[in-house]
Amino acid sequence: MAEARVILIRHGETQWNREGRVQGYHADSPLTEAGRRQARALAERLARERVDALYASDTGRTTETASPIGAATGLRVVHDAALRERNYGAFEGRTFAEVERDFPAEHERFRTRDPHYVPPGGESATQFRDRVMGALERIAAEAAGKRVAVVTHGGVLGIAYRHAMGIPLEARPGCSLANASLNHFRCVDRCWLLEAWGDVAHLPAESVDES
Repeated sequence: MAEARVILIRHGETQWNREGRVQGYHADSPLTEAGRRQARALAERLARERVDALYASDTGRTTETASPIGAATGLRVVHDAALRERNYGAFEGRTFAEVERDFPAEHERFRTRDPHYVPPGGESATQFRDRVMGALERIAAEAAGKRVAVVTHGGVLGIAYRHAMGIPLEARPGCSLANASLNHFRCVDRCWLLEAWGDVAHLPAESVDES
């Protein structure tokens, strides 16, 4: 089976990234001016490199990030809701200090990193992993023999990193999740191999934010 080369990209910085608010599956926040600069830098870099297809989550922040890339590369952005961030339910739109204040028992459960714990109205880490890896496997199958870019979210990057490195959901992954970073994978016969992580060479140093 031909290998697929998949570049996972976290969206540019958002207002809620700056404020430390949980964005998640439903809640959204626009890119900051720094985030828009990051998106333009991504577009300039990917326009210089061969990319055969462009996928993105269908949230506003990923659409804002992917649109300049599509314009620069001439690629149509294929949106997929399965690439959204984890559904944090009632936690979304709040800082974690506010989650602890408003949902103390639920916050304590969340802090245990139990992969089967479901925040009120949300999804568990296990459900999130299954959704994300299903979407990435589907994209990799379509991308056999090609190199594709996927604009998505920090949590999605974390799931892919864990999957490739064999790290369980209940353990901290210990990886950076920089906005507008390029994270390179190869997928052969459903085996995911990490080639490079946290590539931000296209970004000015002052614009790199791992929140």
